[in-house]
Amino acid sequence: MSPVIDSHCHIHDSEFFANDRESAYQASKDAGVYMICVGTNNQSSQEAIDFCHSHEGCYAVVGIHPHDSKDNDPAMIRRLVAGNQDTVVGIGEIGLDYYYDHSPRDTQQRVLREQLAVAREFDLPVSFHVRDAFDDFWPILDDFPGVTGVLHSFTDTQANMDEGIRRGLFIGVNGISTFTKDTAQQELYKHIPLEKIVLETDAPFLTPKPFRGKMNIPAYVVEVARHQAMLKGISPEDVIRTTTDNARRLFRLNYEYRHHTR
Repeated sequence: MSPVIDSHCHIHDSEFFANDRESAYQASKDAGVYMICVGTNNQSSQEAIDFCHSHEGCYAVVGIHPHDSKDNDPAMIRRLVAGNQDTVVGIGEIGLDYYYDHSPRDTQQRVLREQLAVAREFDLPVSFHVRDAFDDFWPILDDFPGVTGVLHSFTDTQANMDEGIRRGLFIGVNGISTFTKDTAQQELYKHIPLEKIVLETDAPFLTPKPFRGKMNIPAYVVEVARHQAMLKGISPEDVIRTTTDNARRLFRLNYEYRHHTR
């Protein structure tokens, strides 16, 4: 089968994978999974770079999550990008989250703008985290024409998905798609165009069926592909091939396809 890209995981992060990151990495590598390791603050962004320097098939995305906006410096993200352009393939996960309000909304917006400026300066795609905040998000994004990216872990409305696709964004589909009981979400996942999907795990979170109850690892991205294949009535190989190509183009990954056995 073709290799598969987990376009969003946190396998590098010492907060989430304190003692078992190597076993999780090896299992995922053995499954033919390439991993995009996404930062959520200054520390985890540095950890993503360090991890990717020492682990084959991993790529770093650096940024400050909206929850962490009040306690982290976007200038550090710029320095990480400038000093590691061979390793950093994107900015993220950044955005707005009004569901929890862990950081003040004006701070979230300022930090988002500063990081979008970094993305535009270095011509990097963005992994966006947006929750209950699209009304404020779209005008900010529109102030940065040309910035591309993915709406990570998308669970919002068809209307906001259409707005994202109209702006050239991809839609991040993960384990939620395999277990949600929300009928609107079920319909949404069924009808997202395959050419606009990138697969992800958000490991260690959002473990897909049939592994619910276990810690999520990038290897389980294959289950997300199988579920999409079932919804669309096509083969898992077709889903993997198309979504991997989508992620490869979005993040401009330059690895050569190799044969993997699952």
